[in-house]
Amino acid sequence: MPALRIYAGPTARQHIADHGLQPQHVRVVPGAAGGPKGLVLGPLDRFIFGEWLAATEQPVHLVGASIGAWRMATACLANPVEAFQRLEDDYIAQVFAPEPGQKRPSAHRVSEQFGQSLATFYGGRVQEVLQHPRYRLHIVTSRGRHLLGREHGLRTPLGYFGAFLTNTVHRKAMGAWLERVVFSSQQAPLPFATSDYRTRQVHLSEANFNPALQASCSIPFMLRSVHDIPGAPPGAYWDGGITDYHLHLNYASELIAAHADGTWAGGQNDSKMGGLVLYPHFQKAVVPGWLDKGLKWRHGATHFLDNMVLLAPDPAWVKTLPNGKLPDRNDFMRYGTDLAGRMKAWRTAVTASAQLADELQEWLVKPDMGQLHRL
Repeated sequence: MPALRIYAGPTARQHIADHGLQPQHVRVVPGAAGGPKGLVLGPLDRFIFGEWLAATEQPVHLVGASIGAWRMATACLANPVEAFQRLEDDYIAQVFAPEPGQKRPSAHRVSEQFGQSLATFYGGRVQEVLQHPRYRLHIVTSRGRHLLGREHGLRTPLGYFGAFLTNTVHRKAMGAWLERVVFSSQQAPLPFATSDYRTRQVHLSEANFNPALQASCSIPFMLRSVHDIPGAPPGAYWDGGITDYHLHLNYASELIAAHADGTWAGGQNDSKMGGLVLYPHFQKAVVPGWLDKGLKWRHGATHFLDNMVLLAPDPAWVKTLPNGKLPDRNDFMRYGTDLAGRMKAWRTAVTASAQLADELQEWLVKPDMGQLHRL
């Protein structure tokens, strides 16, 4: 497979050797933060949610942060193939014009425009997301504490500096500055354990859906935080990727516990099949938090991911894309006012990424263990 690489944790690898990879085996699908990088996952999303998982009956938990939350919420719409195409088109076409006399748009301008985009995208359709018959959506946000409890010109930079320093010493210590708050639909339990990091769970409703989703996408200093989300503890909420950049969460223990008591049973032989995490991702590494990007020793897999099957583009294939890389936020500066150039590069990458979905479909028909890499 020249474009797609499939990685699996030890439990998932044994499962595939024994049973193959069937859609009814999947219990969790994560969606990572990462901005425009997520665009190359569009063809995989359309196949997975539009065809493959659509043919099953078991509940599936969708966990997302930032653009991953937008993708997972889109998967819950009635026609996911059409919805993912619209998400792709809207994301590529987005333009944030600066205020008069300014070189760059302010965080306030970007937040205002992005909020309007979300309201238009899900206008009149929030209940489709919240009441999906099978999918349980979990939107991950980061809530500020102490200095970060309210956005402020001085306290916010100081607070994030403190979070950076404490996170370097120990990831869990960053909980003094920021906590993980997960907004979950249909009173669903979290599909991961939470002993790794300070966590709260809030019921996802029509009243807080848009604010929670916007908060999950609100990159510090690039967008404004979202304050006082209905039904949630008061305070400032930022991008879910800060606490959980690639959602390196303890799925394994919760999947095992859920199947031990039949909580997620989806068929007669469900307890024998176990539960898998299917992760369409844009790289092999599942980086825990945004502030861990430079801490390479935290990029390796842990036992949290034992039940995971991760789908990612081959690094050599990525080099064939425009500029030899995935689309990313730096492209906004690289192309500047050349909007047509940026959009063309991103569309070229997205068109090429159809190969990822094609190769996955071929592999699913006849899984080759020799093409299954260790996570």
